[in-house]
Amino acid sequence: MIYTITMNPALDYVVDLPHFHIGEVNRIEKEHIYFGGKGINVACVLKELGFACTCLGFVAGFTGQELQRGIKEELGLNSQMIEVNQGMTRINVKIHSQTETEINGIGPIVEKSDFEKLLKQMKNMNDDDVLILSGSVPSSLSQNVYCDVLKAIENRNIKTVVDATGQLLLDSLSYHPFLIKPNHHELAQMFNVKLNNLDDIEKYARKLQDMGARNVLISMAKEGSLLIDENGERHLMGVCQGEVKNSVGAGDSMVAGFIAGYLSHLNYHETLKLATASGGATAFSSGLATKTKIQELLKQL
Repeated sequence: MIYTITMNPALDYVVDLPHFHIGEVNRIEKEHIYFGGKGINVACVLKELGFACTCLGFVAGFTGQELQRGIKEELGLNSQMIEVNQGMTRINVKIHSQTETEINGIGPIVEKSDFEKLLKQMKNMNDDDVLILSGSVPSSLSQNVYCDVLKAIENRNIKTVVDATGQLLLDSLSYHPFLIKPNHHELAQMFNVKLNNLDDIEKYARKLQDMGARNVLISMAKEGSLLIDENGERHLMGVCQGEVKNSVGAGDSMVAGFIAGYLSHLNYHETLKLATASGGATAFSSGLATKTKIQELLKQL
């Protein structure tokens, strides 16, 4: 079984309007609500690729109830989200206009007893399961919670994926995650350096591997992606061609494609290819990637 943990999921309210003017009334042309959160996005794309997932995390309030309903009834995913008593699940407003603008909510108040329920769920996992930790952490939780989760399963044969940024990611490396996926900007920020070329990116990607990560996948926007696999081999992949409509969830889709490729026993180069097509399929769509779009883009690579 594959499990995704989204500590701070959200209802994403996405609006399109020709021009966004601060201080004025803005009339929306299109609007849509997505059941959002990085782990939920990963689960959706994995489902498209034929792999069942269970979504874990925290929800609260009427927005949390709607998120739970949407995950189960509209997305068709299994949800074991923990309902907490204080606060509310975020509403994130994403404005598509001349440029993309985001206004993100705070999230629920997760208490120690709530987090202990999540750790109890970890005990029910089986060896050979996959656990994907994605995204930010509610302000009510310690920034060490990823480490707490990883520590709870560190002596198990469970493959872990950490898709986070900064210290949250760096702290997880001592638990030897199976996969991490920073982008090249996040890589530069983690080491406080300027990355001038591919050799620089590879140098610091290998440093992350030396620090404990098994597979390091670096997304590099229009320059494609770089994978340093667990055997130390380097793989490069370009990007698919198409009109970018949506950047939200492209990185999550890439993670889903990678895991799907690995679980399908593809070699690492073919796994990177599937990850790239999955990320592109979301970028070129108004929503998340579909299997049809992924297969279409695979032919480009």
